[in-house]
Amino acid sequence: MNATLPTTDDLRAALAALLDGLPPKRAAQAVDRLIAHYRGTVPTDTPVLRDRSDVAAYAAYRMPATFEAVRSALDALRAAAPDWAPATHTDVGGGTGAAVWAVAGAWEGARSTVVDWAEPALALGRELAAASGAPALREAQWVRARIGTDPVPGPADLVTVSYVLNELTAPARAALVDDVARTAGAVVVVEPGTPDGYARVIEARDRLVAAGLTVAAPCPHSGACPIEPGTDWCHFSARVSRSSLHRRIKGGSLPYEDEKFAYVAATRFPVTPAAARVTRRPQIRKGQVLLELCTREEGLRRETVTKRHGELYRAARDAGWGDAWPPPHDPDQEPEGP
Repeated sequence: MNATLPTTDDLRAALAALLDGLPPKRAAQAVDRLIAHYRGTVPTDTPVLRDRSDVAAYAAYRMPATFEAVRSALDALRAAAPDWAPATHTDVGGGTGAAVWAVAGAWEGARSTVVDWAEPALALGRELAAASGAPALREAQWVRARIGTDPVPGPADLVTVSYVLNELTAPARAALVDDVARTAGAVVVVEPGTPDGYARVIEARDRLVAAGLTVAAPCPHSGACPIEPGTDWCHFSARVSRSSLHRRIKGGSLPYEDEKFAYVAATRFPVTPAAARVTRRPQIRKGQVLLELCTREEGLRRETVTKRHGELYRAARDAGWGDAWPPPHDPDQEPEGP
C-alpha cells in the first residue's frame, strides 16, 4: 500500500480529533442501542443513525471495524484483479464513509460518492474526510438518498454496500442489489459475520451472478455455495485495534478485537479468483497444518500439509483465515498425497 494513502492510524487520528470531548456515558448508551440493531433481524424504514450523538458513537465504535472488514474484502478483489483500478466509486449506505477510507487506501485517485439517508452521518463523514489530508477523501461527494428506494447514482467502476442490507426489507434488498448490478463494473457487499449476514450475502451473490457478474472473492468459483443451508456459514475475521476512545465507550481490557464479517466481490470484467480459500483458522499441530478450504472443483475439503512438503508447509504455517491457497507467489504448487 502506498505510504501516502490513508491508513487505519489516519482514520483513528481523524476520529479522535473530531470526537474530542464526547461524553462516554452518553456515547455508550447510543452504542448499546446501535449494537442491538446491528445484531437484530428486524429491518427498519428509518435511518439507524438519528442525530450527531448517534453518529459520533457509531463512528467511534464501528467505523474502524467497518474499515478493516471492507479493506480485507478489497484486498481479495485486488488479488483477483491486480491490474484493475476504479476511477469512480459509489458507497451505498456509506454513513460516515468507512468504505471510502478503505477504497482511498487501496487505490490512488478513485473519485468517491457516499450515498446515505442519514444527514447527520453524511455531515460527520464529510468532516472526517476534510480532516484527513487525503485528496481523494477531501474531494468525495456526499449525497442524501433513501437507500433501497431511490436509484443509486451511477454508473460507477466500483460500488460498495457494507453493513446496509440488514437495514432493508427483502424487496428493498433485492431492488438495491439489482440496481448496483446494472450500473457497476465491480460490486463489493459486506455484512456481519453471522448466519443471517451470510444469508444476505449469499442472496446478493446469487442476484449478482444472475445479472451476469463473475465472483472474484472470496469464492473460487461463481457456482452455488457448497455449504448446505442451515449447517454452517462462510465468514472471515479482521483484527481491529481498540483506541482509547473505543475503550472508554465500551470498556474491555484487550487492545484489539476481531471483526467477523461475510462478503462477496463480483465483477463485469475478467478476474482470476483464488484456486481455493482458507475458510477457517488453520490448525497448527506438530509437523503439520490442517487447512479447511473452499475449492474450485471439489467444494469444501480439508488439506493436511506436513513438513515433507517443504516450502508449502512453511507457507501453510503462515496462512491466515481468509487467505488464498495455494500461496499466490507459487499458484501451481500443490502438496503431494498423504
